[in-house]
Amino acid sequence: MAEANWYVVHTYSGYENKVKANIEKTIENRHLEEEILEVRVPMQDVVELKNGAKKTVQKKMFPGYVLINMVMNDDTWYVVRNTRGVTGFVGPGSKPVPLTEAEMKPLGIKVENISVDFAEGDTIAVVAGVWKDTVGVVQRMDFGKQTATINVELFGRETPVEISFAEVRKM
Repeated sequence: MAEANWYVVHTYSGYENKVKANIEKTIENRHLEEEILEVRVPMQDVVELKNGAKKTVQKKMFPGYVLINMVMNDDTWYVVRNTRGVTGFVGPGSKPVPLTEAEMKPLGIKVENISVDFAEGDTIAVVAGVWKDTVGVVQRMDFGKQTATINVELFGRETPVEISFAEVRKM
């Protein structure tokens, strides 16, 4: 299988989150989870002064652009290119150019993968985040996104929850 790279997609201004949602829904519908690994709208915290009060808000780092971690092939190119709101990939002509590691570093995109000592079917404990102190059984692992899907009991029923590898440990 070819290697996944980060690509920049140009969108209509203000459509970044809609494009992200549409691509994620298409990934799910067409079962492209192994080829399109992540869609991201880079955000940054900005302190605004309104009516004499400081307020921290999230703003888009690059209005009109969405980052996609994917394996470039005809299918993935077609899916992304034909998503409503997408005007094209960033690159000369119609050929997308992947981001280099140096370009990704200031965006906060980590390239290193976390190695884990658990597998599907193992019981793990969540040690950080919203689900801290929760115990669950690993149902699915996504090494591209570095996440594990576990079942937790919520309101008396089993509910699947996606947790980052960095937030869990094997029991």
